[in-house]
Amino acid sequence: MGKHFFDYEDGDFAYLISNNMAIDSDGNLLMRTGKNIAMDMDSGELHIMSDWPNDENDD
Repeated sequence: MGKHFFDYEDGDFAYLISNNMAIDSDGNLLMRTGKNIAMDMDSGELHIMSDWPNDENDD
């Protein structure tokens, strides 16, 4: 998978699947709501993330 970043709420990594969506190592979908905030699409909980890449050209 491509770019990944850390989810401080549950201690695992998430992987970018589009500009505003990611999937974590447990298979949960996360939707970006801010630069370092994402919402778990199943539970509705907010997660604090490490720096979410904001476009596909970031390395």
